[in-house]
Amino acid sequence: MVDGLENVIFVVEDRPEDGSLDTLGLYDGVALTHRDQYGFGEMPDRIILYRESLLAIVDSLEELRDQVHITLVHEIGHFYGIDDDRLHELGWG
Repeated sequence: MVDGLENVIFVVEDRPEDGSLDTLGLYDGVALTHRDQYGFGEMPDRIILYRESLLAIVDSLEELRDQVHITLVHEIGHFYGIDDDRLHELGWG
């Protein structure tokens, strides 16, 4: 488990709501850095992986594993309040 990663569920869906294959994953929630009060009874944040989008950019099971790892790290980064620009600088884009 990642330290501090609480009240988060991981979901796999076929595609984003818009039907495109452009989005590999999504963090749906309020980043830790943007929470005022967060306590008992909050619905869990979600990290969504889009199966068809991921499969469309890989040619092997090994590449799929690598891309799922990169996508998860990227979305978990958003949970911690790290923006896309910084994640790209860190190599998790």
